[in-house]
Amino acid sequence: MAIKIQMPKLSDTMDTGRIIKWLKKEGEKVSPGDVLAEVETDKANMDMEAYDEGILLKIIANEGDRVKIGGLIGILGNAGEDVSAILADKPAPAATEEPKDKPAQATPQTSGPTAVSHAPTGQQPAGESGRLKASPLAKRLARDKGIDLGEVKGSGTAGRIVKRDVESFSPAAIRHLVSSGEFSDEPLSMMREAIAKRLSRSNVEAPHFFLTVEVKMENAIAFRESINAFDEENKISFNDIIVKACAIALQEHPEVNATFMGDKIRMFGDVHVGVAVAIDEGLITPVIRDVDKKGLQDISLESKDLAARARARKLKPEEYSGSTFTVSNLGMFGVDEFTAIINPPEAAILAVGAIVEKPVVEDGEIKIGKRMRMTLSSDHRVVDGALSAKFMQTLKKVLENPASLAL
Repeated sequence: MAIKIQMPKLSDTMDTGRIIKWLKKEGEKVSPGDVLAEVETDKANMDMEAYDEGILLKIIANEGDRVKIGGLIGILGNAGEDVSAILADKPAPAATEEPKDKPAQATPQTSGPTAVSHAPTGQQPAGESGRLKASPLAKRLARDKGIDLGEVKGSGTAGRIVKRDVESFSPAAIRHLVSSGEFSDEPLSMMREAIAKRLSRSNVEAPHFFLTVEVKMENAIAFRESINAFDEENKISFNDIIVKACAIALQEHPEVNATFMGDKIRMFGDVHVGVAVAIDEGLITPVIRDVDKKGLQDISLESKDLAARARARKLKPEEYSGSTFTVSNLGMFGVDEFTAIINPPEAAILAVGAIVEKPVVEDGEIKIGKRMRMTLSSDHRVVDGALSAKFMQTLKKVLENPASLAL
């Protein structure tokens, strides 16, 4: 009996997946545990495994196609088995290919010019009337994205331009001269879409407020140098020190290690710190779990491993979810100070700037000091100003007296 292969839910926040590459071809034998395809989610590229045995009879979703969770992407069964019944139940292309949250609608007919040129150019297929051959959805997507269909190569029947051709069109080729000057439009990756929605919601739903403190870093610098002198291969970073210091402060102020749950506030007994990592597609926060129970060397090794696999988009879902607090550090980019948007459902996020040399006044004298500014963004539904201030006092104390980090 033929079996539907459906888009699985590969992360807790995923609602749509994009087929990056099929690793099995039509007609190939499939066994349970075999990797069928590589799928892009909102957080990482994941392997999609088979749960059943059979022959891959039909690939429905092509490479580059986006499919909602539960959507049909392929058919598995016995060699030569009739799959027409399953194909007959497949929703109409306009319904399955339509961008998320946008209802299917007929292509508008206009008498005047639109943002998309339909004049045939180059190798593009044209009908008897000389117009480009493109699906209504491809035309609509091209118009929305400002893409000239005359520059798009069709991969459909007889060279017809379809949705995937518009979505995979190289951003480098999307160039237009308009009255305001030259610009390029780049389609959003799934990760960038998720970031936009998630952080927009956080900024609207969570009433943010911000507290900034300046930390004396001379002792932390000396502390790091003394530790790294004993192990030059596995050096700890300032960010490792900050992550560990945050764990100590969160233990002392567990109300910050919390989340808002509508009718209650949940405080967590474990300290799982998300560390923001910038990658080409956006930002991801791999999680170092039980930071309060780990030493600096363990934190450093785990942080390096997670960051490397995050940049390769090879993190597992459990490695980028479940954090109770987040640290975002832009100091390595020379940023002195910034504010960060809370990573939901957490109650706070720490934004860390660069360590800078500056004139400071100590005991009535002007000296050159090394200072670092940190800003805590807090959800006022969970954390009030006094509590945030106490948390920052503790964090500052630990960083200025880092001997406790070695315990």
